[in-house]
Amino acid sequence: MRVAVVGGRLQGVEAVYLSKKANWEVILVDKDSNAPAVPLCDYFYEVDLLKKIDFEKIFKDVQFIIPAMENQEVLNVLDKYALERKIPIIYDAKAYAISSSKIMSNKLFTGLYIPVPKIWPYCDFPLIIKPSGASGSEGVRKIEDKLQLNKFIKEHKAIDNLVIQEFLEGPSYSLEVIGFNGRYRILQVTELEMDEIYDCKRVLAPAKLSRDKVKEFERISIKIAKKLNLTGIFDVEVILNNGEMKALEIDARLPSQTPTAVYNSTGINLLECLWYIYSKNSKFNSFEINENRSTLYEHIKVKENVIEVCGEHIMGKVGHLKLYEDFFGADEAISNYAYDKEEWVATLIINGKDREEVWDKTCQVIDNIKNRNLEERRCIQ
Repeated sequence: MRVAVVGGRLQGVEAVYLSKKANWEVILVDKDSNAPAVPLCDYFYEVDLLKKIDFEKIFKDVQFIIPAMENQEVLNVLDKYALERKIPIIYDAKAYAISSSKIMSNKLFTGLYIPVPKIWPYCDFPLIIKPSGASGSEGVRKIEDKLQLNKFIKEHKAIDNLVIQEFLEGPSYSLEVIGFNGRYRILQVTELEMDEIYDCKRVLAPAKLSRDKVKEFERISIKIAKKLNLTGIFDVEVILNNGEMKALEIDARLPSQTPTAVYNSTGINLLECLWYIYSKNSKFNSFEINENRSTLYEHIKVKENVIEVCGEHIMGKVGHLKLYEDFFGADEAISNYAYDKEEWVATLIINGKDREEVWDKTCQVIDNIKNRNLEERRCIQ
């Protein structure tokens, strides 16, 4: 089985990781030879798909195309090529157009009577401001009072493409849905923890959420999938505020972070599920979400004596990443670690029979890194 992952940044790391776990041969396509996912693939093509290139050479014998970026022009080119060659591609243009706009997504939620945070000016401070078309935590800002808001509006002037809504306290959760020809399957609810700039720093699977709330989340997700007539995959993020579940956003693309956590917790590989329904013409392989073990997935930055848990953005700024097994006691890690580096980052993947065991292992991993870091500094000196 030969697959093409297009985009080598953080979505690409996720796609290549899951593809290799499925024992697929992976070609990676990106215009940047320093993209993080490059060392993880089998073959790499440094090309810009918007320029005149030999598509047949690059995509020879490819059976599945996995977009792992959000460039609309590239997505259009890939979709056209895949349609002409009858190659399955994980891309639903209609669903993607809605999910890539937070304004359109909010209209979808309210049209389906799904609770969402109140929109300014029909809410109190503090507020959260999000660019409608940005991904993840990009451009997200918290506004504490009217003075700050007026200053922000004066500085930015055009606010028509911003979502301004109430800032809510509470735990965040994510859920993936896959669909084909009107049939849908739900995966595992994961728990998200954010850093100070509202970027996800940690995923915990399974989420500690009551069965009633899990069922409510599943109903919300299926309602959205049906409205979109989804082909492929999307994930939904919600916040639980004062006992009420409110939708924050959807992404109709392969997510980053949560699929790897789900895979480690349940053994279910989202990409294998997607390939099966595409290749078998909507027939879902039979699987149950058996939460056999607990998984922690988090990002750390190490510098001298400091170990900091940070949002995912730190992983996209360091160049090439490698996959390590038994990394300072973590089951796996994706990292740019090297013995002589004074500063490095890593995504830790730690599994255990329950949440308590996972936290114990995580503390031990952090201690191991601290001790090794001190030892390495002594050796270098």
